[in-house]
Amino acid sequence: MTNRTVVLDDLKERTLEEVLWEVVRQQEVLTVRLAEREAVTIKPSPHLKPLPVLEGFVPEGWKDAIYELG
Repeated sequence: MTNRTVVLDDLKERTLEEVLWEVVRQQEVLTVRLAEREAVTIKPSPHLKPLPVLEGFVPEGWKDAIYELG
């Protein structure tokens, strides 16, 4: 992932939606400088792998069984 820093004035002519889609398409970390010591960082989430399909079964009554008093 690349890093890019811009000042807020660089984004004033663009919509928030445009900026967010660009961050996702470019897979970049975008830091927006608001003032001397203030900044906001926008970073896309990693793509999650699908959960595996596991073989097996859940026995009937499993929920009741864990609440039985011994």
